[in-house]
Amino acid sequence: STPLYSSAASDVYKRQTVGHRLALWALAKDYGQTGFEYSGPLYSSMTIIGSVARLNFSHAKGLRTPDNELREFETAGADKVFHKAFAWIEGVRVFVESKEVRNPVAVRMGWSAAPQPNLFNRAGLPASPFRTDNWPGLTDSVRW
Repeated sequence: STPLYSSAASDVYKRQTVGHRLALWALAKDYGQTGFEYSGPLYSSMTIIGSVARLNFSHAKGLRTPDNELREFETAGADKVFHKAFAWIEGVRVFVESKEVRNPVAVRMGWSAAPQPNLFNRAGLPASPFRTDNWPGLTDSVRW
């Protein structure tokens, strides 16, 4: 059986991980320290090559995935309907393609209620969820 403390230990690890990432960001951005990576990969631009989207990132040295396959990538055509996509890493870029989308115009990663993307840089910092489009979202008109 699972020990009662396993959930609490997991929560502590998650908090430490987030705290470490925030500390790296603060050291770089607020205290001006250099010589270390402080951010995970951040989407910067997209180029369409036929049916494939080529994504560029900042903080992308050593792009990797601990799994055999990148998760959480989707692409859409002009109809604005997103479909699950196959993504792969080549150097500091990610390429994305879907059989359902012949002419992609938008890509997104980690765009779900509980995303679990698995794209990291050499420093082990995760990529932030992103989208390449500026289409209206489901909650854009909702006032909280």
